[in-house]
Amino acid sequence: MSVQDTLELVKDAAKKDPAFCQALIHTEEKPNGIDSFCALCTEKGFPIYPIDLILAGEESYAAMRRSTNGGGENSPLLAGEDDLYSMFLIELKQIAK
Repeated sequence: MSVQDTLELVKDAAKKDPAFCQALIHTEEKPNGIDSFCALCTEKGFPIYPIDLILAGEESYAAMRRSTNGGGENSPLLAGEDDLYSMFLIELKQIAK
């Protein structure tokens, strides 16, 4: 199962369990937020490892860059698009509202 697939399962679980959703959001405040996030997901039965989360974001970003203007150095900079963790927390914050 890919990291993206696992994150979809985490999102579904967060929708059903507001306490879990809030706990995930609060990992952002911890010194090692990604580590805390991954540990919490793994504890709940959704194994995600920090390096996998980081690489998935970078791979996704690289694919976007390749699809833009031939992927050359003149491709537009998409700030934050490689940070899957932060983007996922934004989705969770929308769910929590």
